[in-house]
Amino acid sequence: MGLSARRSLGRRFGWLWASYAASAYGSGLGFGALPLIAVLVLQASPAQVSVLAALGPAVGALIALPIGPWVEFHRKRHVMIAMDLARFAVLLTVPVAYALGRLSFEQLLVVSAVLATAKIAFNAASGAFLKALVRPDDLLVANARFESTTWSSIALGPPLGGAAVGLFGPVVTVVADALSYLLSALGLTAIRGPEDHPRRTGADRVRAGELLDGWRHLLTHPGLRALYLNQLLVGGLIMATEPLLAVLLLGELGFPPWQYGLAFAVPCVGGLIGSRLARRVVARHGQHRIIRTVGTLRAIWLIGLAFVQPGVVGLATVIAVEFAIIISMSLYNPVLATYRLQQTPKDRIVRTLSAWSIGSSAAIAILSALGGLLAQATSPRTAIAVAGLVILASPLLLPRSTDAERPAPEPSARVSTIA
Repeated sequence: MGLSARRSLGRRFGWLWASYAASAYGSGLGFGALPLIAVLVLQASPAQVSVLAALGPAVGALIALPIGPWVEFHRKRHVMIAMDLARFAVLLTVPVAYALGRLSFEQLLVVSAVLATAKIAFNAASGAFLKALVRPDDLLVANARFESTTWSSIALGPPLGGAAVGLFGPVVTVVADALSYLLSALGLTAIRGPEDHPRRTGADRVRAGELLDGWRHLLTHPGLRALYLNQLLVGGLIMATEPLLAVLLLGELGFPPWQYGLAFAVPCVGGLIGSRLARRVVARHGQHRIIRTVGTLRAIWLIGLAFVQPGVVGLATVIAVEFAIIISMSLYNPVLATYRLQQTPKDRIVRTLSAWSIGSSAAIAILSALGGLLAQATSPRTAIAVAGLVILASPLLLPRSTDAERPAPEPSARVSTIA
């Protein structure tokens, strides 16, 4: 195992990691559950499924806009527990409505929006909580462990979830996902120790200017601005190709569902490899070189999906391309997350992470819609090829230098720290 696997970060981080793992594996089991229910239970059209994929996260991002300043001045662990319980409750409405014969497409839209809002708030609070919980030198180790857990859950969850749906019906994975958030909340309550109550220095009400503080920090910081714009383009284009690739593989090329699942499960091994290597390669080559090099490498593979053919050769092509993308992303993501926390003052972490998540959700929604329109006008293969060509320009947005930058100075007043 790598260095990050042997380094102890303390009991409190252990509970945080266990909580993260519980919800991650639950989400892996429930991956794609809402679109699946829309198709199998509600006989939703392809257009409706696209609306569900894009509109829910987009609405969630809008709802989350005023949440960042609110979360900033509340205890982060309490916010995380509340968001887990909210996701537990809203997901349970799906099997209940299904059992009563009252499930509707509109309900799935509401559930999707609530999940997206809670995810943005939870991730922002957890980033601030993590920065206060571990030493600065351990941030990369902690982020690498989260990244490793994410990819292992994606590798194992969807195949097991698909088998569970086949055996027990379409809503069983939603129940599992809901229970995973309850387990996560229970794990977070087990994190003992005092937690400071962040205090406002001015009025108690959220000011309009605070809604933009996160974007103001991202766009005025040279390194973060470049990485933010790069991430919007790369993340949006990669996610936009997923439904297009599903149509290409399952429809035009006639891949059976088990091969489609295999094509995305096997490459997740690359996620375990990349996340394990993160601390070692940064120690050897430096943070900036990894950001530049791996940030470039993750953009060059997507075009390969436009050349997928039927049969075993096509399956091997998808696996190889996805493996290259995932190993690059899993090495890049914890380094990016660590740099972002290092360069953001504690009193602005939540608003900055909220702005990052909201922008990412909006970019995915917009680029997914554009990709769908292009595929409708031409073909899914053409739309994937265009995405693969556009993403090749993304390395131009990477920062030219981050070596000279130092961690952000902290405010003299501890307005959002956790003891």
